[in-house]
Amino acid sequence: MLANANLICCNFFSTFPSLPLKNPTFRTSLQTQNLKARISHSKTTSKVSIFSGTHNGKTSIFTFQKGPLQICQSTLNSQKPEDPVLNESASLESELGKSENGADGGSWTTSVLLFVLWGALLYYVFNLAPDQTPSQDMYFLKKLLNLKGDDGFRMNEVLVSVWYIMGLWPLVYSMLLLPTGRSSKSKVPVWPFLILSFFGGAYALLPYFVLWRPPPPPVDESELTKWPLNFLESKLTAWISLAAGLGIVIYAGLADGADWKEYYQYFNGSKFIHVMSLDFTLLSAFAPFWVYNDMTSRKWFDKGFWLLFVSLVPLIGPALYLVLRPSLSTEANSPSPTDPKLHHEEDG
Repeated sequence: MLANANLICCNFFSTFPSLPLKNPTFRTSLQTQNLKARISHSKTTSKVSIFSGTHNGKTSIFTFQKGPLQICQSTLNSQKPEDPVLNESASLESELGKSENGADGGSWTTSVLLFVLWGALLYYVFNLAPDQTPSQDMYFLKKLLNLKGDDGFRMNEVLVSVWYIMGLWPLVYSMLLLPTGRSSKSKVPVWPFLILSFFGGAYALLPYFVLWRPPPPPVDESELTKWPLNFLESKLTAWISLAAGLGIVIYAGLADGADWKEYYQYFNGSKFIHVMSLDFTLLSAFAPFWVYNDMTSRKWFDKGFWLLFVSLVPLIGPALYLVLRPSLSTEANSPSPTDPKLHHEEDG
């Protein structure tokens, strides 16, 4: 009953603020009691959201309770209209709103640029890339797939190395994108693009980069013990990727200068080798960003930031990060409970 009376008094004085009273102290007393009563009442509720602000020297406090809707407004005549606490709260809300709008705008700008890049690459691959040796390209492809027996022809060692490295890149990207590269703001799954990347490389991953909307959804503890996360999060898988990558790079490094010169000639005349080399360059260029994204999702940036520079080394850098990164925990991957669109909530 007292709370109802206070509510009536509050609304009465808010509606008729200029109503003359013989004792002005009475108005302030009622308003103060009303405020204390509602604040005391709010502490007994399970979840209450309190909004406050100052306008024209008056402080307004709105209280919303989840469940049965309760809305209460209190207006106090403030002797100090420039309340630093309330001003700071309003300023924070404004900045959060601006930052969210700015982030959305930046995200769409990046998506448009990536889409333009993807379209330009496809146009170049199908229309402008050199294609002087189509029959030779088919022969190389059959040899690399072991569809041709030993006919005495010696394959270029650099070409063989790049081919096997391109087989490792999709595994490395799968370990970087699952689960921390998943998108929570769009319903586009990442796994179809990862499967296609085993055949199309970066040309298959770029559409997902366009559609990606962070942050990643939370990971359940049960997911970490099931396929494919138990395989992709395994240190054994990371060590195998790093060891295989080092072996392939060493093999290419031991190739003589004639092989490198020959590979350059292939690059200028063969569409197959030209497109594969561009694919290798794109995957190497995008990898440091996904290393950073995975690192921040695991809350390991303070300790592992130096690996961002190491990840600039194609394949070896990201593979080394996968070996050294900490295991994923559900707490580290869970989104922050603070939503810019929501105000502060108090638990009783």
